[in-house]
Amino acid sequence: MTLLAVDGLEMRFGERLIQTGISFTIEKGAIFAIMGGSGCGKSTLLKHLVGLLPPASGSVTYNGVDYWAADDTERNRLRAGFGMLFQSAALWSSMTILENVCLPMEQHMPQLDEAQREARAHEMLEWVGLGKFADFYPADLSGGMKKRAGLARAIAIEPPLLFLDEPSAGLDPISSKRLDDLVLELRHRTGAAVVFVSHELPSLFAIADDGIFLDADSKHPIGHGSPKHLLETTEHPTVRAFLNREEPPADAQTDAQSPPGAAPTAASTDTATPA
Repeated sequence: MTLLAVDGLEMRFGERLIQTGISFTIEKGAIFAIMGGSGCGKSTLLKHLVGLLPPASGSVTYNGVDYWAADDTERNRLRAGFGMLFQSAALWSSMTILENVCLPMEQHMPQLDEAQREARAHEMLEWVGLGKFADFYPADLSGGMKKRAGLARAIAIEPPLLFLDEPSAGLDPISSKRLDDLVLELRHRTGAAVVFVSHELPSLFAIADDGIFLDADSKHPIGHGSPKHLLETTEHPTVRAFLNREEPPADAQTDAQSPPGAAPTAASTDTATPA
């Protein structure tokens, strides 16, 4: 079952081209990675997928509905099926962790009363290992604990699609692995599809079963598949160097300027905006 389909997406800031020619599909239960070096537009693409930025062209379709062609009512209905973990966790500092997790349920699950919402929030916090911290405030938590609290909030409404922006950024290796394990368990428990932005190789290899690799120089995807598959099969020097933690060859940028089948354009010489 295709939950999300992206077709011919082009991203721009004004006249500046960020990426073009982005197409992929995400099936139920898939864990899909948006990969690439700094400044290639990974987080910008995520913002296009969750409705924060409109594309310059192309479509983003959820369950057969074109998000950017839909009216506000339909977009709100579609957004109710998204869970989002921001890079900073984006917890409300004036609310307890329990109140943070309850917030999306208040907005999207009106059939639940306060006691039911709190019971569900406690269940989510227990699942991410924060059951004893429900009454704490975000300032009282470590970075890894904040990420887990943000994950509990993101999954509270049982979304079929979960978006994660650099979930492992700033975490120590133990906390990063714990978060990876939670994502895999979430997929197993709920069947949700997960889309995540990352350049952390251990996480990419541990959890992603599909993905796309964006290139800052050509402003075009240069790899499609799981990180493990790309590591074994890619002939593109930039992708190969990235996945092997090596410096790309000196001629990699020149080779990347014109992707196979793509004609060079004036926009292809722009400098990418870091994202």
